[in-house]
Amino acid sequence: MRLRKLSMNKKIMMLTFFIIVFSFLIAGTFVIGSLLKEKEEDIGQEAMLVARTVANLPDIKTLLQSDDFAEASSTINEMVEEIRFINQADYIVIMDTNRVKYSHPSINEIGQVSESSDMDAAFVEHYYLSKASGDRGTTIRAFVPIMNEYNNQVGVALVGFLLPSPVQIFTDYKSEILITIAISVLFSMWGAHTLGRHIKKQMFGLEPHEISKMYVERTETFNAMHEGIIAVDKDLHITIFNKKAGEILGVENEPSFYLGKNIYEVLPDTRLPEIVLTGTPVYDQEIYVNEHSILSNRIPILVKGNTVGAVAVFKDLTAFKQLAEELTGVKAFVQALRVQTHEYKNKLHTISGLLHLGHIKQALKYLSQVQDEHENVTKFLNERIYNENISGLLLSKISRGKELGITVHLDKESKFTKFPDKLDHHDFVVLFGNLIENAFDSFVGINRIDKEINISIDDNDGILAILVSDNGIGMTEDIQSRIFESGFSTKNKSDRGIGLYLVNEIVQKGNGTIEVTSEPNKGTTFIITFEI
Repeated sequence: MRLRKLSMNKKIMMLTFFIIVFSFLIAGTFVIGSLLKEKEEDIGQEAMLVARTVANLPDIKTLLQSDDFAEASSTINEMVEEIRFINQADYIVIMDTNRVKYSHPSINEIGQVSESSDMDAAFVEHYYLSKASGDRGTTIRAFVPIMNEYNNQVGVALVGFLLPSPVQIFTDYKSEILITIAISVLFSMWGAHTLGRHIKKQMFGLEPHEISKMYVERTETFNAMHEGIIAVDKDLHITIFNKKAGEILGVENEPSFYLGKNIYEVLPDTRLPEIVLTGTPVYDQEIYVNEHSILSNRIPILVKGNTVGAVAVFKDLTAFKQLAEELTGVKAFVQALRVQTHEYKNKLHTISGLLHLGHIKQALKYLSQVQDEHENVTKFLNERIYNENISGLLLSKISRGKELGITVHLDKESKFTKFPDKLDHHDFVVLFGNLIENAFDSFVGINRIDKEINISIDDNDGILAILVSDNGIGMTEDIQSRIFESGFSTKNKSDRGIGLYLVNEIVQKGNGTIEVTSEPNKGTTFIITFEI
């Protein structure tokens, strides 16, 4: 209640002050963290440079191979301590291949065997950095193997530098930070005072808490809805942007951040400006907004017969399509692994049998044939299909076909180098996966010796053409007219009737065309074309 009695200016100034303090706290955390990271990189480079320098000293290489440990360690420690002092390192330790220390800032450590577990790689000729925590803080350590003139490892050079703490970083930049805070607070308070006076003139004498109550009631009403809602006025400024819209479209900021902004600046592809211009509603249309597929209803807002804005009410289709991708793509990869495991087990059994029978030449010939076959397919996909997701899917379908007794032919002239506009690898995984799975299903329940599926991908002269054909059961004209309907299927299963619907949606989104030719008991051919 006391806050309500405060003037507008005081409220804004108090809020501004706390926002500034909090912002500086968060920003300071990130800045100091960034400075620490940069400092860590610089110290790591310096430590590695010093370690390499020490490891390349000829005298150290020679002394590490000496039989007189006392004299060698004394000389090495004297040399190393001088280098440590010059470079202001916290410690430099020289060890032989038995991990016996020849130098150390603490004399008592010389001659001791190091039991540190993070230096194992250094004794097998690896160069690397590591971090270690101690009583004085975190230390950046560089490990460099010491090699003799015969390129044999004779020891390891370890150089450590203490990493400064966040308090030390803050102390180093204390003056700059305090000056920045003071200037920011001064100008922010002045700006807050000016803003408060201006806002008071624009509120028609209403108290802030009254306006706040009205705003909260309206906002909560829209946020309670399960659909995304975005509205604009006649000047295309956003007036409504509920939380569900932010969740569906995956925007970076809070929905309230976008209120008052031009729709083109925030989401240029909502097509709401078309509704403001034409005044004609559009219902149940799938559009692509901010890389998200949504089902949208866009309606003009009319006041006394005049269009004063437009509102979009939409649902998310992305999750639905991602689920379809999982069903057609990810599961296909898992299935391919299972099929290949089974296939290679059979081949290994064949090779084993030939060897047991003493047919060594036949075993080698068979092994060579298997290797050539696998390498040819893999090489072809890597060279002609530039996206690894699609390559993996096609490889999995070829393997899947072998298990089902279906030969999957991929045209040797196929090539795929570029996605059409508005489409990505997620869409094409769904597209290829569903077309090929549909072809597999066409052989269910029919008795045919030569079961074949032909796939061709032609990427030439700005046109991407995809062909998937089979010699399966085919379709009647009645079935062909309904195959792209959501939920329609000739199979009596609840999870059917989605695949070809999604294929058609993807083709429409990419402004492509799809042709289907089919004849009962002879097969079906799908031809899809896009401009690229």
